[in-house]
Amino acid sequence: MTALRLHRALSRVWASDPGWKGWFTTVNHTDLGRMFLTVAVFFFIVGGILAMLIRAQLASPRSAFIGPEHYNQIFTMHGTIMMFLFAIPLFEGLAVYLLPKMLGTRDLAFPRLTAYGFWCYVFGGSMMVFSLLAGIAPDSGWFMYPPLSSTIGAPGINSDFWLIGITFVEISAISAAVEITVTILRYRAPGMKLSQMPIFAWYALVTAVMILTGFPPLILGSILLELERAFGLPFFQVAAGGDALLWQHLFWLFGHPEVYIIFLPAAGAISTILPVMARTRLMGYGWIVAAAVSLGVLSFGLWVHHMFTTGIPHMGLAFFSAASTLVAVPTAVQIFAWIGTLWQGRPDMRLPMLWLLAFFATFVIGGLTGVMVAIVPFDWQAHDTYFIVAHLHYVLVGGFVFPMLAALYYWMPHFVGRNTYFKLGSTAFWLIMPGFHGTFLLLHWAGLLGMRRRIDTYESGQGWEIINLIASLSSFVMAIGFALVLIDVVVNAVVAVRGSRDPWKAGTLEWAMPTPPAAYNFASLPHVTSREPLYDTPDLPVRIARGEGYLGDCARHRRETLSVDVATAEPRYVVVFPGNTALPVTMSAVTGLFFLGMLVKAYWLVPVAGLGVICCALVWVWSLTRKTAEGNLPVGRGLTLRTAAEVADPPGWWGSLFLLLANGTFFGSLLFGYAFLWTIAPNWPPPAYVEAGVWTLTPTAAGALLALAGARLRGLPGAALGAAGLVALAAGAILLLTRAPDPTVHAYDATLWVLMGYALVHHLIALLMTGLVAARRLAGHAEATTAGTARILRLWSDYAVAVGLITALAAALPGTLT
Repeated sequence: MTALRLHRALSRVWASDPGWKGWFTTVNHTDLGRMFLTVAVFFFIVGGILAMLIRAQLASPRSAFIGPEHYNQIFTMHGTIMMFLFAIPLFEGLAVYLLPKMLGTRDLAFPRLTAYGFWCYVFGGSMMVFSLLAGIAPDSGWFMYPPLSSTIGAPGINSDFWLIGITFVEISAISAAVEITVTILRYRAPGMKLSQMPIFAWYALVTAVMILTGFPPLILGSILLELERAFGLPFFQVAAGGDALLWQHLFWLFGHPEVYIIFLPAAGAISTILPVMARTRLMGYGWIVAAAVSLGVLSFGLWVHHMFTTGIPHMGLAFFSAASTLVAVPTAVQIFAWIGTLWQGRPDMRLPMLWLLAFFATFVIGGLTGVMVAIVPFDWQAHDTYFIVAHLHYVLVGGFVFPMLAALYYWMPHFVGRNTYFKLGSTAFWLIMPGFHGTFLLLHWAGLLGMRRRIDTYESGQGWEIINLIASLSSFVMAIGFALVLIDVVVNAVVAVRGSRDPWKAGTLEWAMPTPPAAYNFASLPHVTSREPLYDTPDLPVRIARGEGYLGDCARHRRETLSVDVATAEPRYVVVFPGNTALPVTMSAVTGLFFLGMLVKAYWLVPVAGLGVICCALVWVWSLTRKTAEGNLPVGRGLTLRTAAEVADPPGWWGSLFLLLANGTFFGSLLFGYAFLWTIAPNWPPPAYVEAGVWTLTPTAAGALLALAGARLRGLPGAALGAAGLVALAAGAILLLTRAPDPTVHAYDATLWVLMGYALVHHLIALLMTGLVAARRLAGHAEATTAGTARILRLWSDYAVAVGLITALAAALPGTLT
């Protein structure tokens, strides 16, 4: 088959539906990556407009431009949009678009999950924008501290939009993190070992694992606060055994890793672009990977430095202050490796390189001020002043936005297939850089002079007037620069001349395909043995196009790629991807109805939508199954492999593993909250404990044994035994709930209800999965095609057993011991 015929055959199989229908049915990562990026840029524009309104209000003392009520909504939504609706989704979009191309595969591990996450992001973000347009946006700050955000301080619906909308959006983040992690570990080009991955893939892997372990505490906090607002469960009310500091702990357990979740993808882009712009290879690849992993680990031990003024014991202050300064070490390793790369190369001062130099100048300042606020005495003085606002923007704009602008101009020829021709980008650079530093460098000074953050106006005579006027004027200069960037991108995408395949002469695999890329990425999958294969094998793009790699034909007329061994990168099995479908957008819309029911207090809609989500999920999973085994299939280069449906570790098992990592972090955060309230919160012990007798705990113990045994037996007897065990576990949880006091009386009672509810949800999930496996066996599916599904069931069933036992102990022990 000639290269042209192979291209046409693959395009027929992989193409999205034509016209507007394709937007809603596509599951192709290239389409979804572009859609993610487009929507993220839209939210950046919205957040930028809100920032300009803030600076207009603060340009002069006693300004009446915006009233306090609307100002609170504007600054809350500015922070919320930039953190949750722009920064993280922009990384998701870039990773969704680039990773399969960099790794030498045809799509992400779970294409429909990508689409589902995208539409959850769109619907959740739309919910937030609607609240802003309707004048009922959240107004308690993007950090939502109670009691400012509880019914005491915010009795309206405003805070509910944040709690429910952001929880909805975080489904997208968790989905993308699972997708990215499994793709990097199992969907690389054959031969591409972990040590030979593009450096961006390492950063994306660390970031994805951080999302899986960093976002669940925030999701938990949002659920607890919404339960308090909706049903009166007093998790954060001191008089009823709650504690507002619990929210701060849960929020910053997410919030500080969030800073590095934002920075690390940008660092990955820097490490990819800088060697190309310097016309050399990256210095210290191994050291940079170690530094990225170290940053990911250390970031979870720093959250308390946001709480130095809350009365933390001195030993805790000392520990977290030291940890906060220690994090500068892996950051410095990366900075010096990048400087060394520049030193050994010959930098080409084109636009991506200019933005990287802007990053160096800005981020180093932000890092140094970060070390300053890690010192407790200084933090006590600067806390809640504009010094912190300025530091935050130096880190996030300098450490994320500037590198992403470099990435935009570096990969734009790949996105659109055209080289940049017009020079508006250079003009925009020289507007944004002075405008940014003119705004935020001065705000450090205002903070040191005592200007508090989150104020809507100020009196004259405090020395802040000139600073704020210059800062506001500079911010509008910066805004004009960003508008020019947008115009430059649109103009170049539409009218610039067609460019070469690899205009930068880079060595990574995304440049081994025609641009803009075809829906299938690679006509055949390459065998890779180096980090920069295009440097080592210059004719590799031609060989790929001729079909000389793996899966170099389209004989089976379906979407296929290969999964490889995690360590050796040897091909293990053939993955068959689903085609275009509206199921993800439908399921996300039904999920949206679940959250909408909570928002408008139409609680009858919540179980109805929940049932709809279950039905969609069952259809989703059933459509992946095959009734008969295909056996070994030829995949090229003399190799034959089975399909993913016939192996013990299919992609679904890996996806479940990392989803349960996030799930376990959520559960661990719940147990942490229980222990925190028990040991720290006032008004404990509670008026009464649950008295769990032997007859109450017997169903739990018996159910655990039955469920563990059933998950390990094959066939219908094992399914029946497992189902009986899960039902017994659920009965044990319900019996404990019948003995629990009113959950609105004390935080202890409320926590027990949440623990038991969490356990019941997972018993139900495992029970549904058991029923699905049994249904497949009754439908006559071959044993070879059910082995992987049974192993996935065992994973979820064992987790449900562990949750059931731990929650029973957490409920029973206090009453037993007292």
